[in-house]
Amino acid sequence: MNSATASADKNGYQAGAWHFAALITGNIVLALGPWFVRLADTGPVSAAFWRLLLPLPVLALLAWRSRKVGPLDKRLVLLCLAAGAFFALDLASWHIGIERTRLANAVLFGNSGSVILMLWGLVAMRRAPSQREALGVAAAFAGAAILLGRSLEISAATFIGDLFCLAAGIFYAFYLLPAQRARAAMGSWTVLVLVSLAASPVLLGMAVLGGEPVWPGASGWTPVVLLALSSQIVGQGLLVFSLGHFPPLVIGMALLTQPAVAAVVGWIAFGELLVPMDFIGMALVGAALVLAKAPVRPGRMR
Repeated sequence: MNSATASADKNGYQAGAWHFAALITGNIVLALGPWFVRLADTGPVSAAFWRLLLPLPVLALLAWRSRKVGPLDKRLVLLCLAAGAFFALDLASWHIGIERTRLANAVLFGNSGSVILMLWGLVAMRRAPSQREALGVAAAFAGAAILLGRSLEISAATFIGDLFCLAAGIFYAFYLLPAQRARAAMGSWTVLVLVSLAASPVLLGMAVLGGEPVWPGASGWTPVVLLALSSQIVGQGLLVFSLGHFPPLVIGMALLTQPAVAAVVGWIAFGELLVPMDFIGMALVGAALVLAKAPVRPGRMR
């Protein structure tokens, strides 16, 4: 099946070869972000600031081209600003964690927002988890315990790095809650522009207060520009193009390419070797991410 002749499945999803290629490539490109964070000689929070600021002109152009007719809803704009505050906290925590733990761990824990959103949904609906949801939560806790224990064996620094990345996953979940509500009415690019406008000054303030170097030094602008391009334009652009064409389960499985790519980069670039227990922990957390994105069948709730 190719993109020109793709047919819709029974759930209304219509995906072709180009959509699948975009989904996988987008995840691979996003997985390179932590590498560029380490290569940049700004501070980690400063790198997050440049990641959001530099692509704004391109994102604004994309938002303008895909804009919807009519004035912006002020309530939705406020939602985007709130989402931006949480996104700033997410990126600050994640970038700090990236420099203190293994890349594979950073990507896995940084994406743990899916599991957290599943737990949040259970609390909001005041119901017991289904068998699939309980299995996902158990896998997430077991995998996280293994990976955290392995990090503690290596050093206290990597353990603290894992905690920063876990905190980033929590902040990311609270970023997604308002952002998803606004995205349906305003479009992905408009929301991303508003979120970036809100988050950028927060990140800059955090970097300055933390005493970080903001301006790139001897390493130059290349790592920072590559971070901005890969994370905010190429990766986001490919996912915006592809995500609506796949069910959540496929998206969850494609997400697992990110820790796999990060593990390879960590091994080649930084000598971060993984042992069998690491793979077991990663597999459990990865399974939890897939289960968290899988749709729930109404007849199986309890």
